Amino acid sequence: MNHRHPTPESSAPGSHEHNRTPTYEGRPLPRPDDEVQDQGLAFDITTVLNRRVLNRRRVLGLFGAGSAAVGLAACGASSVASTTTGNGTATEEIPDETAGPYPGDGSNGPDALEQSGIVRSDIRSSFGTGSATAEGVPMTLELTITDLANGGVPFAGVAVYVWHCDAGGNYSMYSTGLENENYLRGVQITDTDGRARWTSIFPACYSGRWPHIHFEVYPDQASITDSTNAIATSQVALPEEACRAVYATAGYEQSIKTMSGVSLDSDNVFGDDGGALQLGTVSGDVTAGYAVALTVPVDVRTEPTGGGMPGGDEGGGPGETPPSGQPPQ
Repeated sequence: MNHRHPTPESSAPGSHEHNRTPTYEGRPLPRPDDEVQDQGLAFDITTVLNRRVLNRRRVLGLFGAGSAAVGLAACGASSVASTTTGNGTATEEIPDETAGPYPGDGSNGPDALEQSGIVRSDIRSSFGTGSATAEGVPMTLELTITDLANGGVPFAGVAVYVWHCDAGGNYSMYSTGLENENYLRGVQITDTDGRARWTSIFPACYSGRWPHIHFEVYPDQASITDSTNAIATSQVALPEEACRAVYATAGYEQSIKTMSGVSLDSDNVFGDDGGALQLGTVSGDVTAGYAVALTVPVDVRTEPTGGGMPGGDEGGGPGETPPSGQPPQ
């Protein structure tokens, strides 16, 4: 989908102010000879953060009026950017999705992102006051974040927060008996190749959802303490063959039954396109463990529309009271 951008503000022809550096929203353009959308990452992120509250309100109004999308510089709301580049780089933005009722990002109560120790690569054990360790088939996760606003180059230095359920389908910080635990949650900062990696366990399949992993992308580590700073919220879908192999092992018995009642096409998150842009690639086996990987194109020029979905697909959403007890089995 194409995005429209406003003309930079400048003085009227003939005015003695005409030769001044053009501005946008009162800020001088760092690249005065280029379009607004080509001013660079720092300029784009500042625009996003400065206008987030206003944009979200306007987006709700636009969708209520039946508008399809508007670009970031014009208070955009679309989650899909352009789809091609000359060098073949993936250019369709990762779909925005619900964060579900168990985000642990402070948006509906529990907040792991305010806790010292959340920036870590091994997320199998709780940290801080927690003491539990999640058991299950070993899994490593690698997300490669790309920067669509700059031609799809690696998005270095952004903070990525991931979380998922354990082998029993339970979420730390929410499920009964796990309110004081925070395992299977962690933040990593992308390297120069845009990559972030975690060591974890393969998640279960609980009733009503295809097996998945949640994640949020933030501009930098300093911004993770406020969930509204997220520039993307989405989910990784796990391939069926690996899921079935894992769920045949001890500890995942309930997942065999629950997975029989859902498919990628019927899932209320991935079902609109079968998870085409969110299906991770997997290698490995149940003995050595699995490696899951996904490339995540992010475009800071579009308004984030993910996060909470009131009355949504997982029984709640950020900003709402989370469901009591455990996820349904």
